[in-house]
Amino acid sequence: MHEPDYSVAGDTAIVTGASQGIGKAIAETLAASGANVAVCSRSIDRVGPVADAITDADVAGEAIAVECNVRERDQVQSFVDRTVEEFGDIDVLVNNAGGEFVAPFEDISENGWKTIIDLNLNSTVHCAQLAGEVMREGDGGSIINLSSVNGQHAAPGESHYSAAKAAIIRLTETLATEWAGDGIRVNCVAPGLIQTPGVAETLGIESDDMPPREKADRRIGHAEEIADIVQFLASPAASFMNGETLTAKGVPRAGNSMSQGLGLE
Repeated sequence: MHEPDYSVAGDTAIVTGASQGIGKAIAETLAASGANVAVCSRSIDRVGPVADAITDADVAGEAIAVECNVRERDQVQSFVDRTVEEFGDIDVLVNNAGGEFVAPFEDISENGWKTIIDLNLNSTVHCAQLAGEVMREGDGGSIINLSSVNGQHAAPGESHYSAAKAAIIRLTETLATEWAGDGIRVNCVAPGLIQTPGVAETLGIESDDMPPREKADRRIGHAEEIADIVQFLASPAASFMNGETLTAKGVPRAGNSMSQGLGLE
């Protein structure tokens, strides 16, 4: 009988923006499942402890941390080179790094617009091109881009962020088509409201107040739930998925939710 293969054991994965929140959960989940992970953020002081904790844990995967501003292409190249030097190859790339601020469109400065586009969209381009080169020269791999439900519908106060996240969805579809012949699958995850440190601070949500994963009728999710989706997309179980965007937002609700009003969904 057929058994699904969700294994990433022995793979090498790059996870950007992994110092906290969703990126940290993704790195920990992949490592716990046997993948070696290379993690980065703009501060080694923030991401170093994530890699140390993974390496010190009783899991099969190992981890390295690299200080990297993914907006800077030369730093991304150094990150990719270090990953290959340490682990020999790149099998999985998770483009998680991103950020936002809330402001009406008319109040967003030219610099503010460029900053958010650079951080969310252009960083994804840098990482996909440079890590993708390693994949195309090797045995292929899997790229998972992180978008947002705000890239799928109107997001008042987040025109810059939603534009970048919408572009990531279209980039995912196009790149999946272009690189399918190279053995590379490219998929996307669009999370809704997830309890990360930034969201928790804004909404005043404590970890102890979070509804359990088993509770279906909820509007806020756990970072580990997004990590589980990412592992699925990286695994052989998703071998027939390419160019797709998986939306994870809990129970749909008609009208404007609190999270939509805050620009956090």
